[in-house]
Amino acid sequence: MNHSISSKHHGNESVANKQNTPSMSAETHEVFNQPTALDPFDAYQSDTALQDWVKIFQSTDSHDALKRYGQRVGTDLFEAGFAANKFKPEFKSHSRFGERIDQVDFHPAYHLLMQTAIEAGHHSLPWTQKKMGAHVTRAAMEYMHSQADPGTGCPLTMTFAAVPAIAHQPNIAKDWLPKITANVYDPRNVPFYEKQGLTIGMAMTEKQGGSDVRANTTFATAIDKTGPGEAYELVGHKWFCSAPMCDGFLVLAYTGSKEQGLSCFLLPRWRPDGRKNEMYIQRLKDKMGNVSNASSEVEYRGAFAWMIGEEGRGVRTIIEMVSMTRFDCMVGSSAIMRQALAQAIHHTSGRAAFGANLHDQPLMQNVLADLAIESEAALAISMRIAHALDVVQQDDLPADTIEHELKFSRVATAIGKYWICKRAAQFTYECMECIGGVGVVEDNILPRLYRESPINAIWEGSGNVQCLDVLRAMQKDPSVLDAFMAELKKGLGVYPVFDQYLKSLSEEFVDLESLEFRARSVVEKLALAWQACTLIQFGDASVAYGFVHSRLNQYGGYYYGTLPKDVDVKAIIERARAK
Repeated sequence: MNHSISSKHHGNESVANKQNTPSMSAETHEVFNQPTALDPFDAYQSDTALQDWVKIFQSTDSHDALKRYGQRVGTDLFEAGFAANKFKPEFKSHSRFGERIDQVDFHPAYHLLMQTAIEAGHHSLPWTQKKMGAHVTRAAMEYMHSQADPGTGCPLTMTFAAVPAIAHQPNIAKDWLPKITANVYDPRNVPFYEKQGLTIGMAMTEKQGGSDVRANTTFATAIDKTGPGEAYELVGHKWFCSAPMCDGFLVLAYTGSKEQGLSCFLLPRWRPDGRKNEMYIQRLKDKMGNVSNASSEVEYRGAFAWMIGEEGRGVRTIIEMVSMTRFDCMVGSSAIMRQALAQAIHHTSGRAAFGANLHDQPLMQNVLADLAIESEAALAISMRIAHALDVVQQDDLPADTIEHELKFSRVATAIGKYWICKRAAQFTYECMECIGGVGVVEDNILPRLYRESPINAIWEGSGNVQCLDVLRAMQKDPSVLDAFMAELKKGLGVYPVFDQYLKSLSEEFVDLESLEFRARSVVEKLALAWQACTLIQFGDASVAYGFVHSRLNQYGGYYYGTLPKDVDVKAIIERARAK
């Protein structure tokens, strides 16, 4: 190389001229064999699986609305997701005049994400349109939105999930619910009665207890009368309060001895008389993921709140909210998987290695198809729960149908939350590996998705909590297991592998003494059977075949890329490709 360069510079040229003369040899390389960015994209129309599952579960009249939202997700909201995570929320305890304000400031991108979602009904659609398909439509919207930014999904899901809990208290619900369900986003730090749209947060866990809320020490004292709908003042702390700039928070506190049980309260950020409530933010959590969302530690020093529901039955009151937020964890983790997969397929389709396009290399095809199967299986059971939520809201369906869906979803939500959220982290890492070195660079969305991927597995009850919840539900009402197994039996008669798997699964409940010790293993098997059953009944034939013959017969390994050779990997990859 040195010889060829020097041979171009000979004759009577001066050293100075040689140094200053531009030369093509100064160009080290040209950029090639790099794919274009998957940006912009259409999060709805480019996702065949999403469109299919929306149609399967009776939400066909939402196509235009979802199409519009999908276009926003892949353009300005996608860019806003990067900005909202780059510029973290900032906490200001005091004003410049020394007044305590407890203000959290967000980047404008955060407000764009929130405003777009709320104006589209992300937080309220099933409560304002109680028709078949409303929950499915809203889940599809969340699925797309979370691909742009999972962080804003936190206040959106809490606002959505708070509605059934607050509805337990009619005198509070009449003033709050119309504003909670309004498609109006108002981020101002002003009293709730000055706004047309409200958001709701949650503060349940404390340092000493975490998921064991019975260990809480926050105490509520009645201001005048006691009981549901009455005003109390709370003294205590909360280890996690998300998100502290919401207009009100559902909080658990004791009113008497622990034997009397926890009560549920709605704690507004401002008192009804216009004074700042005695809720003091201690700090914002510096989290590895979910960065755009502010999570905080708070203290209550005589904070005003209304009791929601029966005294001492707060866990029961708030459990409907928790059930909804756990469902949203399923959808949110499925969304992370989808975005990671879309990036991996797009990147490998535009890049060659070792003399051939990555998409044409058999081992890469095995990995991508395996990931695509996992992603669609997660979406499938998430939409199945959304359908169950739609069914139980209908008054004109047979009572036994509604009863089945209630019992089925009672245990299925915990199973789905455990399994999908567990799978998301390993899945996202594998997609990063498909992309290679570029996948770990912060210009790419994969690092953010990877940091986000463990969050849903921890929030709203960790893996052990979900498994124990499944066991408690079965012990309290054995018919919920019957309902779940009846659902699984709908997949019988297509694949002998599935039929044998289901037969073996029923034997897991013979030895009840060791069931808690085996809970994770049992819940995993229930999840796999449910995903297989849903794909067999409603899904694409290639995806269903691939899932059954890689997950249920011990063929597949822990890592992706171990599909049997007769799986139609090319068809599966093409179905999953963002078109």
